[in-house]
Amino acid sequence: MNKLDINNTVFENIKHINEEGREYWYARELAKILGYSDWRNFKKVLKKSIDSCNNSNVDIYEHYVELNRVLSVGNNAQLNVNDYKLSRYACYLIVQNSD
Repeated sequence: MNKLDINNTVFENIKHINEEGREYWYARELAKILGYSDWRNFKKVLKKSIDSCNNSNVDIYEHYVELNRVLSVGNNAQLNVNDYKLSRYACYLIVQNSD
């Protein structure tokens, strides 16, 4: 398996499917596989990708859905975090705009 196949497999492994059968990715999960350990740094890339989408006259609300979700952290604690549901196109734009 080459590097591209491994990267594609990791990307597909974090894919989610909603009730209508549409695929989406969580921004926080994508940030981790792209090597961003700090959400603040990833949000800059996210913002640039949203701007790119908007500048292409594509409806950003079809590709970026802001939401709050609960993450499980150590000691069975739960943490409310800001996140985004992303389309495949949004993920593509994020990769293009990443460091």
